[in-house]
Formats: sequence, structure tokens, C-alpha cells
Amino acid sequence: MGSLGTVITAIDTPFDDDLNVDEEAFVAIIRHLAAHGSDGVVVCGSTGEAATLTDEEHLRVVELAVAERPDGMTVIAGTGSNDTRHAVELTERSTALGVDGTLSVTPYYNRPNRRGLLAHYAEIDRATDKPILLYNIPSRVGIDVPNEQLAEIGQATEHIVGVKQANNANLALIDGLEVYAGNDDVFLQTLELGGAGGILVASHVVGDEMRRMVDEPENRAEIDASLRDVYALMGLTTNPIPVKAAVAMLGLRTGGLRLPLIEASDEEKTEIRSVLDRHGLLSGVSSS
Repeated sequence: MGSLGTVITAIDTPFDDDLNVDEEAFVAIIRHLAAHGSDGVVVCGSTGEAATLTDEEHLRVVELAVAERPDGMTVIAGTGSNDTRHAVELTERSTALGVDGTLSVTPYYNRPNRRGLLAHYAEIDRATDKPILLYNIPSRVGIDVPNEQLAEIGQATEHIVGVKQANNANLALIDGLEVYAGNDDVFLQTLELGGAGGILVASHVVGDEMRRMVDEPENRAEIDASLRDVYALMGLTTNPIPVKAAVAMLGLRTGGLRLPLIEASDEEKTEIRSVLDRHGLLSGVSSS
């Protein structure tokens, strides 16, 4: 399984009433994840609203995760950018803070060609001595990196060890790289292929069950089938809107979202609550 963990949660970033990072609530969430199946976290990824964090906030959340992580939990910092210099700086500074690895998304908006992408990752590779995971998510960045190109990047660099594959159509083992499910709904398929694990969102609420999918291979298909409605729930609207609402319903403080993202609507909250209740997750939790 993966060198950085198997059930890795892309952790959300909680905010207080003034939409400042709520450090106490963040520590509570990371401890919740460790107690419910996660052996790693990705900090300041898409789910962590990295796009609206300042660099100071971003690096403070990374620092807090490293300092407060429970024993045995890995911390992977999201350090990607469409500006190579910025990605290098975030990677260098996160490395200095003591992370176990970094996650670097394909540069978005400026759409580099094949040679530009290889040069981008070569610069990032020189910025750290920690493992780097690539992040292929064409639905957000606008370009898809084919598996043979991912393999080429891995072979040309020293520290790039794996990929978070968020294009289900590309899900396959890649020579020289560990493959992590980038979407909850292909976690089972990734494990069955012999992949490293998953970088997941639903594990905020059904982490114990997702851990069982690793530990009980004979029961994977049954567990996965039972969680399909939860996976769908995480995509009810733009991530991390649904997961933040769900985490709040579990009794954890998570706060609102920074614009242009907005909180779940009343109708969306009703659906989220219904699915959580169906799974027995709201037992003993006061309604919110």
C-alpha cells in the first residue's frame, strides 16, 4: 500500500464566524479523522479551500497539522500552483515545516504543453527531499495528463512517487508511480487494481467503513455498495460545500465558506441530513 498512507483524507479548513481559520476546530477535525480510519491527511487542497487562503494562512495550517497530528498520521501539504515559482516556494516552506510529502496539482488556467509541464515539475522536484504526489484533476484545471505522461514525469524526477488520479477514465496502474484514488467512488477499484489507496472526502464521515475496505478485502464490495449514497452526497454540489455541512452535522465545528463558495442551501442540508441519518451517523448528535 501507499508509502504516505492508505486512507488519506483531504481535510477541510474550518473558519470562525469572521471567516478566519479556526485553529482549535482544525485540531478537533484532524483528531476525529485519526480516530476514524484515516492514516494521513492532505492539508490545503481543494477541500481545504486553499484557493482562498493567503500564503500565511496556508503555511500556518500546514504547521498546525504537523504539530498536532496524532501519532502515525502523515501530513501531505497541497503546494501546487499555476505559477511555478509560487509552487516551488510553497513546497520549500512546507518541507521546512516538517511535512511527510506534498501534493502538486497540474497548473491550471495557463495550460502548459508537455515540455512546459515537465519543466514545471522538474523545478518542484528540486525544491524538496520529500515525496511528491502529482494531482491529475482535469475537471478543475482544464487539461488532462495522460498516464504515459505522468509516468514520464515520474521517471524524469527524483522525488515524484505517485499520483492522485481524479480522472476516473484514466484509472490504471502507472509504471513507477503509486496510484491513489482521487474520487471516493473509485476507491474500491483502486484497491482492487493494487493501487496505493485513496485521497478521499467521504472519509470525513464514513472513515471507519473506508478503513474496513483496506483491512477486510473480502468485504470490500459490500462495504463499497453500502457507501454509494455517501459518495454521491459529497458531489451534491461543489466540493467542499457538502462535506462542510456534513461535518457540522456530526457535531464538529467547521464554519462557513469563503466566497465565491457559499454554504449548502436548506434543500441540500435536508438531503445531507437524510443520508447521514440513514447511516446512523446522527445518533446522539443534536440537530444543526
